[in-house]
Amino acid sequence: MAQTQVKMLECCQISPPTGSVPSTTLPLTFLDIPWLLSSPGQPLLFYDFPHTTCHNFIQTILSDFKISLSLTLKYYFPLAGNLIIPPQPSKPQITYTSGDSVSLTIAESTADYNHLLSHQSKGVQDFHQLVPQLPQISESKYSLLAIQITIFPECGVSVGFSKRHVVADERTFNNFLKTWAALFRTGGLDLHLPVLNKNLPFYNRSVIQDTNGVESILWKQWWNQKSKPKLVLVDNFSDMVRSTFVMGRPHVEVIKGWIMARSKNLFGSVQLLLSPYVVTCSFIWVCWLKANMDNIEDPVEKTEPHYFGFIAGGITRLGYPVPINYVGNCIAFGRAMARTNELLGENGILFAAKAIGDTIKELDRDVLGGAENWISDWEVFRGSGLHMTVTGSPKVDLYNLDFGWGGPRKIEEISIDKTGGVSLCESRDMIGGIEVGLTLPLAKMEAFHVLYNEGLKNLH
Repeated sequence: MAQTQVKMLECCQISPPTGSVPSTTLPLTFLDIPWLLSSPGQPLLFYDFPHTTCHNFIQTILSDFKISLSLTLKYYFPLAGNLIIPPQPSKPQITYTSGDSVSLTIAESTADYNHLLSHQSKGVQDFHQLVPQLPQISESKYSLLAIQITIFPECGVSVGFSKRHVVADERTFNNFLKTWAALFRTGGLDLHLPVLNKNLPFYNRSVIQDTNGVESILWKQWWNQKSKPKLVLVDNFSDMVRSTFVMGRPHVEVIKGWIMARSKNLFGSVQLLLSPYVVTCSFIWVCWLKANMDNIEDPVEKTEPHYFGFIAGGITRLGYPVPINYVGNCIAFGRAMARTNELLGENGILFAAKAIGDTIKELDRDVLGGAENWISDWEVFRGSGLHMTVTGSPKVDLYNLDFGWGGPRKIEEISIDKTGGVSLCESRDMIGGIEVGLTLPLAKMEAFHVLYNEGLKNLH
């Protein structure tokens, strides 16, 4: 598959305005520690911009991008800072020193813009050129954010990011993006922005209380994991393709009705949690597993556990107040389990829904239950493609992120190419729908397409 050429036009460093932010050190809370093991997230947003050329964009628009980004970093300065990992026993921390910056790359692509935006299968390598590399400054110092703007002449632009999860969860990063877009639209008049006046970023890490005393346990587990070789689930992309599947409300209702019709016979009077998220994830989990199984002729014998990993918001679950504008991680980890033979059987979606729903109920009851095992339990996902992880959330409304040209035409999460995970976001075109991003080898993607479409048809 021929690879599209991307030409680098400019690379620069963007800092907060001089003197606007003092040097600051932020310790990591126990909610941040597990993310030290995570590979960077790489969201990629495409915007229609049908009448622009590279020259026009650079001459008339780029300057406002840089100015508004600099002003935004005044409020979200940790993103311009660095992750410092000193020798043991000192703890990693995030630092910002005056002059620290974010790398901003401007590029031009000759790719077929509309093909990249389609839901059909596309080679993954063209997308890798649209997200920036996140540099490691030294053996103990790591950048936290890099940005790349790629121009597709007469078609549109993409804005790609590489970001380390340890500095901010999706809620925080979404607030950063909304502030940047608002400042860009107003030409940098930040004093009158409601988004800032009401929600100035809050940095006091003391609001996160380690009520279960798990921080020292997680630090010990992290040091142990850090000493092991780093594993990448996927490192050959030549046969990999990515596709988008949209799970609309009508689909969710059909699957939900099918589950409810069978639930009593299998689980008695147990009330299942059947939110659109649970229903979508259950269906995708079963289709994904079947597409990835080399042999499912005799599923009865396959009694090994299969795990589904996801994240859950902690702001409303911790039992004590945390400001919605808190900058940092405030999310928990959920790990649902079902037996492989259960998932591959005729009631696979039902078993999947119960496993995911029960895990969410446990998180609702005690979001930090088992937090001391967040690293050790999740080790099962490192170095194994047999288990499924989900990144992103349909509750993060990035399709409303407007720099003045309307919302994004398409959103992709590029990091799933390497992790083998699945991405979720809200649907752009279907109210209440969920977009599912998936990367697989071509043959397995074709199998997934069949399983997905036939599965929905057979549930009616």
